[in-house]
Amino acid sequence: MFTLNCNGRLLVINKPIVMGILNITPDSFYSGSRMQDTDTILQVASEMLKEGATILDIGGQSTRPGSVRLLAEEELKRVLPVIESIHKKFPDAFISVDTYHASVAEQAMRQAHQSLMI
Repeated sequence: MFTLNCNGRLLVINKPIVMGILNITPDSFYSGSRMQDTDTILQVASEMLKEGATILDIGGQSTRPGSVRLLAEEELKRVLPVIESIHKKFPDAFISVDTYHASVAEQAMRQAHQSLMI
C-alpha cells in the first residue's frame, strides 16, 4: 500500500489505479490526444473521471521523437490555466504535472494550493 499526502488530502493506493493523460500540446506523439481549448480539456477530464481515473496528469510538452524541448515559461503558459480550470470544475480531482522543469512543478503546486485556498 502507498499513501500520498496531497495538500492535506490522502491518496491511498492499495490497488492499481488509472491515470488520465491530458496532453496540452499541439505536437503530442498521438494526434488524437492533442487538446488546447478549455472546453475540450474539461470535457475529456470529466469523461476520464467518470470512467474511473484517479489522477489527471497534465503534460504541456511533447516527448515524441524529434520534439523540441520547451522553456519552462512556455510550458507554464500551457499548464497553469488548465490546472486552474480543472481545479474549479473538479475540486476533488488529484492532479499531476508531467514536466522536465522543477520550476514548472513548483508553480503547478503553488497554483493547486492557491486554488484550494479560494
